[in-house]
Amino acid sequence: MQASLGQTAGLYFFPGLGVGPNPTTAQRNAAMKDYDPKLAANPSGLLLYHPPGAKGMTGGKLGLEFLTEVVETLLAVILLAQTRVGSYAGKVGFIVLVGIIAALATNIPYWNWYGFPGNYTAAYMTIQVVAYLVAGLVAAGVFKNREPLGFAANAK
Repeated sequence: MQASLGQTAGLYFFPGLGVGPNPTTAQRNAAMKDYDPKLAANPSGLLLYHPPGAKGMTGGKLGLEFLTEVVETLLAVILLAQTRVGSYAGKVGFIVLVGIIAALATNIPYWNWYGFPGNYTAAYMTIQVVAYLVAGLVAAGVFKNREPLGFAANAK
């Protein structure tokens, strides 16, 4: 891999179309006609490639992941604050529903288009939904007995 990809990190499909960089439309269309037989005769997959020297789990990556999770949770809570959902269970359910939408939005397409394993997809979706469940339990407790904000408040 290093001999052919060198220092070019990226996401690669294999086998490739075999047209090289910057193909013309005619070259790409011709290669697409031959691609199904190529897939039938060769292994195929998706390769995430990092050249030597890539960093593993760093504090910066962990920090970015944490920040991403916090922003996702805050956005879900902002949506909850716009509703008239009154019960504790309803508020938890609302946040969990947002989590299910988030889990479906990326994981099912990755399973469908890229062939991610079903057990990986199910496990990752479960992790996401459980995270939203925990966020929902906390948010519903914080928003207990509060009036809706924003659009829902104006709808009275």
